[in-house]
Amino acid sequence: MANIKSARKRARQAEQRRGRNLGLRTSVRTAIKNVKKAVAAGDAAAAAAVLAQSQGTIDRVAAKGTLHRKAAARHKSRLAHAVKAMQ
Repeated sequence: MANIKSARKRARQAEQRRGRNLGLRTSVRTAIKNVKKAVAAGDAAAAAAVLAQSQGTIDRVAAKGTLHRKAAARHKSRLAHAVKAMQ
């Protein structure tokens, strides 16, 4: 553990951010998994609805900086292609 007061504060802040980012990354992974499950089930309408929801989640996490904007765009693109291929 750090000895300097400011370094202790930075360590506390880093731990808080790590916990917050961990939760956000988990929500993105869950959203991606939900779209993949809907595509695997074969229901195009349900897959499109879940895709719209997951895109919002991915955008929100990318806006906070937890996920890189180009990584977010790549995830959204791949999911959209998978849903579009169903139709």
